[in-house]
Amino acid sequence: MELNLIQAIAIYALPVVFAITLHEAAHGYVAKHFGDLTAYAEGRVSLNPLRHIDPVGTVLVPLVLLMLTKLFTGGGILFGWAKPVPVNFGNLRHPKRDMLWVAAAGPLSNFAMALVWASLLKLGLAAPGNYFAPPLALMGAAGVFVNVIFMVLNLLPLPPLDGGRIVVSLLPYRMAYQFSRIEPYGFLILLMLLFSGLLGVVMWPMIGAVMSLISYLFDVPPADLIRLINLI
Repeated sequence: MELNLIQAIAIYALPVVFAITLHEAAHGYVAKHFGDLTAYAEGRVSLNPLRHIDPVGTVLVPLVLLMLTKLFTGGGILFGWAKPVPVNFGNLRHPKRDMLWVAAAGPLSNFAMALVWASLLKLGLAAPGNYFAPPLALMGAAGVFVNVIFMVLNLLPLPPLDGGRIVVSLLPYRMAYQFSRIEPYGFLILLMLLFSGLLGVVMWPMIGAVMSLISYLFDVPPADLIRLINLI
């Protein structure tokens, strides 16, 4: 039976908070590793979600989108953000090259978290008679789903998303400069893609591919993963 809104919020709460906040913490940690101490000096190289939560982006926006998904069938992209970790790319030892690793740290952290949640999903499915198994499996499925969405979203080649910064790092200097000029308009473009439905058209095939890979790695039938996600 499909869960009601309160139950869905309870299942999604931890996966959403950790997916967004640990993503930002990963940026700060890798920036520190490559020589920029800006985030470290502001206490943002931390696993404490309270240091990264943005009341609007981490709580309100995902909550509203989840409510809309529950009220109107068909689903949608769960979207959100934390307080951006401050990174001064000029402080990196090799700014253009190291920018790639700082940017990639966020999506890689989401992939790592998806694997952790997948292990909890597998544990829940392996103990069907246990009282805690159903909520554990549901939260594991939600964690996989949320982190894969955030990983794919942030890898889109659009500044200021991580994928845009990766592209800037890889392009020759002149082309990188021209491409980076998109950044002031990046968030507006992203919102336009979201509300037009084009964002889903671009992302769903990639989301499906990554989730299929995780299903294969943990020997969880994709149908079971999709069934659990649809229950939430």
